[in-house]
Amino acid sequence: MRFLREQTQQAVSQVVVGLEAVTDQLLMALLAGGHVLLEGVPGTAKTTLCRTFSSVLGLHFERIQFTPDLLPSDVTGTQVLDRNTSEFVLRKGPVFCQLLLADELNRAPARTQSALLEAMQERQTTIEGRTLPLPDPFMVLATQNPIEQEGVYRLPEAQLDRFLFRVNVGYPERDQEVAMLELHSRPAIKPAPVATADEILAIRAALDTVYATRELQEYVVDLVRQSRRHADLALGASPRAAISLLKAARAQALLQGRGFMTHADVQEVCLPVLSHRLILRPEAELDGRRIEAVIQQVIRSVPVVQDRLR
Repeated sequence: MRFLREQTQQAVSQVVVGLEAVTDQLLMALLAGGHVLLEGVPGTAKTTLCRTFSSVLGLHFERIQFTPDLLPSDVTGTQVLDRNTSEFVLRKGPVFCQLLLADELNRAPARTQSALLEAMQERQTTIEGRTLPLPDPFMVLATQNPIEQEGVYRLPEAQLDRFLFRVNVGYPERDQEVAMLELHSRPAIKPAPVATADEILAIRAALDTVYATRELQEYVVDLVRQSRRHADLALGASPRAAISLLKAARAQALLQGRGFMTHADVQEVCLPVLSHRLILRPEAELDGRRIEAVIQQVIRSVPVVQDRLR
């Protein structure tokens, strides 16, 4: 598993620079069967990263540019009239892929977002009363600009909870930005695939074999329950968040080449798993509190007893 991680990092770095941590999280989400919400200002290579990530893992990639006039049928597909046979035939939409990039997801209206919600949760889509399964693996990478708020629709909490991770794609460091300019001064490189969809599914099947003690499962539950009691939070983590936290920690351990997880694995994935599921109280926001600081407080407030380390 560690070999897959190293090979993926090396292949992606031939196209984008400084996004190693984000690539790790995308790989963890893919192995855990989850989806990722990428937040960042325009020009930080989010779309390029998603396209390259799918290419190096041998996944069928599709991209949808979400706009206010986008219809659900533009995502799922529809029945069209075949003039030769005078019969209606199914024309599948871009959602029938293995890795879907939903670019600027928050620009689409609620009806279109709900069509994507069924695909994310149920791994299926319904077209004019006919339910069709989606390819396996299926993963949604959605982007949104956290700064621009004109002409956008706020993502509902029910949809946010379907994302395994929320990942912030920030600006690169100075030396990384220089390396990026050097990279774009050379002919474009198309990395060779390092895996196939079947290999990804085989690795994913090993996820549930990663050993988690009863004490570690209790630790995950205690973290989630502590978030519901935090004074600065209006909404704590849901039971689905606990399941996501356990899956993500197992994927983290798997990519490290271990067949068991530790409390450090849980703490490592707490921020991307919980940050979009918690809501600050208005008074805490006015005081300048940040959700990242609150999550760190939750982690520090839940003791890691010695039994949990065995």
